[in-house]
Amino acid sequence: MASKTVADYILERLRDWGVEKVFGYPGDGINGLLAAWGRAGDEPMFVQARHEEMSAFEAVGYAKFSGGLGVCAATSGPGAIHLLNGLYDAKLDHVPVVAIVGQTNRSAMGGSYQQEVDLLSLFKDVASDYVQMVTVPEQLPNVLDRAIRVALAEHAPTAIIIPADVQELEYSAPGHAFKMVPSSLGIEWPQVAAEDAAIRKAADLLNAGEKVAILAGAGARGARAELMQVADLLGAGVAKALLGKDVLSDELPYVTGSIGLLGTRPSYEMMNDCDTLLTVGSSFPYSQFMPSFGQARGVQIDLDAKQIGMRYPYEVNLVGDAAATLRALIPLLERKESRSWREGIEANVERWWETMKMEAMVDAAPINPMRLFHELSERLPAGAIISADSGSAANWYARNLRFRDDVRGSLSGTLATMGPGVPYGIGAKFAHPDRPAIVFAGDGAMQMNGLAELITIKHYWQDWSDPRLIVAVLHNNDLNQVTWEMRAMQGAAKFPQSQTLPDVDYAAFAAGLGLQAITVDKPDQIASAWERALSADRPTVLDVHVDPDVPPIPPHATFEQMKDSAEAILQGDENRWGLIREGVKTKIQEFLPHRDDK
Repeated sequence: MASKTVADYILERLRDWGVEKVFGYPGDGINGLLAAWGRAGDEPMFVQARHEEMSAFEAVGYAKFSGGLGVCAATSGPGAIHLLNGLYDAKLDHVPVVAIVGQTNRSAMGGSYQQEVDLLSLFKDVASDYVQMVTVPEQLPNVLDRAIRVALAEHAPTAIIIPADVQELEYSAPGHAFKMVPSSLGIEWPQVAAEDAAIRKAADLLNAGEKVAILAGAGARGARAELMQVADLLGAGVAKALLGKDVLSDELPYVTGSIGLLGTRPSYEMMNDCDTLLTVGSSFPYSQFMPSFGQARGVQIDLDAKQIGMRYPYEVNLVGDAAATLRALIPLLERKESRSWREGIEANVERWWETMKMEAMVDAAPINPMRLFHELSERLPAGAIISADSGSAANWYARNLRFRDDVRGSLSGTLATMGPGVPYGIGAKFAHPDRPAIVFAGDGAMQMNGLAELITIKHYWQDWSDPRLIVAVLHNNDLNQVTWEMRAMQGAAKFPQSQTLPDVDYAAFAAGLGLQAITVDKPDQIASAWERALSADRPTVLDVHVDPDVPPIPPHATFEQMKDSAEAILQGDENRWGLIREGVKTKIQEFLPHRDDK
């Protein structure tokens, strides 16, 4: 019987930790690992992306939607370098991912050898919580175990570097001896809640408030029932940070939706008018969308003490698990007798969703992108998992999609990098092969890497028990988000040489791969396209021709500001007349009669 190599042991240890998928791309720097995979019968499963950056994004999507650990693997040199963007996405969104990367042989290190890169220095920032190189077999299992534990404990990416020759060495376990570091499997997590005195102080502050606003982020995802009970007791409305969009259902009448530049008007108005703020599991960075300093008293709850007390002058900062801390608070909270604050929030929310429908139905040339999202909301299947790419798709994802209790969704929240939409969707399907997944991606992101990852979808989709993975492409031949940012932030006209994209037939590309492909270039085709995609027996690409002139209007923008900005900024912009036309038609929907108007 052949002896067990270090590479064999790594895969065995991953299996012992319950790792079922590793997203990777091959190269000779990990040939020892690849050979071990062959001996192990592809357990854990090696999921081959088209590029190492996509492997990292898929690991992030898998971790986000599974609630567990993501693992990616790449070769030395360029392969390891390509992982960085996806790992930074994990770092900034606090997602546990372990990267396993190769390195040149130990005998060649320091000799300017082919593909020799100082990987410890390279990964020092992105994997700052734990990065280590294995140089002798006895370092395992400790290095791998610690990489996994640190990733899970810190909600962060970690990295282990394994030279190619070390992968092929015979495995020798650490012994009961000096300078050996044996290790063990498993980890049991505590439920952390703040101390009683601090809970009491927070309850007193919240009880004293008359107009309470709650801001919930991704850290509140496991506290849905508790959050709803606290909101009911306090008569509060709940705004959601972008990464917390799936924390509470948008069908709850007091949920105001997203907050910030991509947020809703009810969230903006609630923060402007509240006298008390409770933030749960969020490090939402834009303080200008929170209550004015001195306007509101504040309480923050977060499991990570490093993230607490930022963004706003909170009076009480509670370090603890969101659910456990809210459960401790609930018996001390007094139910607000007056419900006028809550009733006002609910009226604003009801009007907002009606306005969103009206805006989605505004004519455009050829299709209003908001309608694409609105029509899905009307048909959103149970258990759907939704990802959006960075760009204008993120605007409509944040504002126009109405999530229900069992819907999950995410995007690159803090890094806001282009390109993760499709690989997130792939990661979601490997995490939950029995659930439908839907991706919204701009044509810029599709040209950057989404088209290539359609090949990955073709490669694996028949392994999924539910074959539905729908990629909706916002096809407008424009890097639209940056175009709008240039206008709004720089006061500059569109620069076509950088912003205009070459026209691509995304549906034809998908059809060539054997996927269902639907071109949508008329508004009345949208509903039937969604119905075909949601009932299909294979993945679908919707090539949706949308109007780049429909503005992503911030929640604080007034009609006069829109008009003034159009006149002042858009002089010389090649799309100026379309922008003024669509901007006015969209914004005016807020002022037209609604069903509840007297």
